[in-house]
Amino acid sequence: MTDRAYELFEEQQQARGIDLNEAKAKLRALRIETPSWGYGDSGTRFKVFKKEGVPRNPFEKFEDAAQVHKLTGLAPSVAIHIPWDKVEDYGKLRSHAESLGLSIGAVNPNLFQEDDYMLGSVTNADAAIRRKATDHLLECVDIAKETGSRDLSLWFADGTNYPGQGNIRKRKAWMQEALGEMYKALAPDMRMLIEYKCFEPAFYHTDLADWGMAYNMALKLGPQAEVLVDTGHHLPGANIEHIVAYLIDEKRLGGFHFNSRKYADDDLIVGSVNPYELFLIFYQILSAATDRDEAVKACVNNIAYMIDQSHNIEAKIPAMLRSVLNVQTQFAKALLVNHEEVEEAANRGDVLAAEHAVRSAFEFDVAPLLRVHREEQGLPVDPMGAYLSASYGKDIAARGKGGASW
Repeated sequence: MTDRAYELFEEQQQARGIDLNEAKAKLRALRIETPSWGYGDSGTRFKVFKKEGVPRNPFEKFEDAAQVHKLTGLAPSVAIHIPWDKVEDYGKLRSHAESLGLSIGAVNPNLFQEDDYMLGSVTNADAAIRRKATDHLLECVDIAKETGSRDLSLWFADGTNYPGQGNIRKRKAWMQEALGEMYKALAPDMRMLIEYKCFEPAFYHTDLADWGMAYNMALKLGPQAEVLVDTGHHLPGANIEHIVAYLIDEKRLGGFHFNSRKYADDDLIVGSVNPYELFLIFYQILSAATDRDEAVKACVNNIAYMIDQSHNIEAKIPAMLRSVLNVQTQFAKALLVNHEEVEEAANRGDVLAAEHAVRSAFEFDVAPLLRVHREEQGLPVDPMGAYLSASYGKDIAARGKGGASW
């Protein structure tokens, strides 16, 4: 019965002009980086709910991440956060990751959890605090070199709560000065991915409040600086796929932090609130992949897909599995868009036909495609079921409560 389901699916897609062999090749190439902090305890501004079995150190975080990659084949790299993941020997951490079939991904500096940074880090009016923050950025560049990491993922909580609290133009200059010093320290193959956020923890102004500010900063720094789009860092109603398309066309989209939001930075499981938005993001990316401009194609091929979530009440590994699998599902649906059909309808001014050509791909059930893809890769057909039926989740309960936490 399941074989027949795939046969029917294949017949439907062939009739629509979709090459499933090409789609499966792109599915095989999909890589999604998981975050070390997603395996530890996390919470809201109000409370961290501690769970049994969470990792007690970065080495155990990688062991948990290895389970996600083993079951999905999608997540071979793990982002680290400094100092949450600070160790004495990063070569040892790298070797441990490699022994698990993983690599260390983006390095994330932390400039928002020390008392000195209450009024800003690289934008603080105190020059000594700005120096401290810049030194931490340089430290993270050194860590990235030691771990073999390509990307430094930069998010700043810097901002103000009240008019007059800070000089906005001076803070802009201080930000550029710090990032400029960091940029000069990069190895030739490294990138700075500059993230933005409309508000929180500051509520009057944020120093990097939107994609335009991040893009402007990247332009001033140079070609090794690009924009990172966190899907939760937008006001309600923001057209994220428009931002994605614009940044691709400017060859400055460096990566994503995938999560889901109902209101703002809710950090929920990817695709849990608005899966159509995630599908449309991939539609824009895959559309750009067909572009004749080689620089646009190069940009698309270098996008870093990363998860960034706060698993506050969920079990950590199953929540990460769900996020990774949700991303894969929407990517698979986006592979079913017939871009020629969309363009032809748009060119003749047939609005409904163009919209239908996009939406019809979203409405397909891609379970048969993903089942066959996983079988061909030697992966469990049901990764979540495979994890829940295995002993790993029970075994790590012996770690007890009180593990790693932000």
